[in-house]
Amino acid sequence: MNLLLLEAGQVDDSGDAVIEGAPLAHVINVLGKGVGDTLRVGVLGGQIGRATVTSLSTARAQLQCTLDTDPPQPSPVRLVLALPRPPMLRRLLAAATAMGVKQIHLVQSARVDKSYWGTPSLTDAKVGEQLRLGLAQAVDTILPEVHIHRRFRPFIEDAVPAVAGEGARLVADLVPTARPIRAAVGPSTLAVGPEGGWVDFERERFDEAGFCAVGLGPRVLRVETAVVALLARLG
Repeated sequence: MNLLLLEAGQVDDSGDAVIEGAPLAHVINVLGKGVGDTLRVGVLGGQIGRATVTSLSTARAQLQCTLDTDPPQPSPVRLVLALPRPPMLRRLLAAATAMGVKQIHLVQSARVDKSYWGTPSLTDAKVGEQLRLGLAQAVDTILPEVHIHRRFRPFIEDAVPAVAGEGARLVADLVPTARPIRAAVGPSTLAVGPEGGWVDFERERFDEAGFCAVGLGPRVLRVETAVVALLARLG
């Protein structure tokens, strides 16, 4: 954890904050902090700064916080992701958040097992946990929005105009016509398919919706590897 995230309202007007439970255990057992030590903190949705541990017990710690730094600039990329297997979903939510993505759309695809939609990893609590891990890793405080689209056609026909707006529309694919991906200028929407890629019907719908096929070369990558590589190129 590179940042201790505090909830909005947890820091009072004088800069005092109290932590308990899992955050306290992390501060004591992982960071090894004691009274008088400092650590990096941030308020969810707010600023980042430093905190000094002013009192400590096995039940709680009191911090004196100075918050004086804005969170980093967000990525200009909106990520559309065919729903991956639950373990990969958890890793991807944290990784995309750490890369600065602030809008994530999870969609159905022909190669997505419909049972994935019932995973506990999609509950608000589990999703929020991964998003917070990503923020703590990247020293950020602004949570992404995660939107769920259980049917592909309504997403591509009805939601995409509002989701993608006027920015570049890119769909990652291994087709021969895919262009090497380059840094985007301004906001862009990137769609990444499931293991095995998009099917022809989906490719045709993306084409009709104004998406340009892009790629990273001839190598077939795991989705979690491809997403990070693509975001790094576009960031």
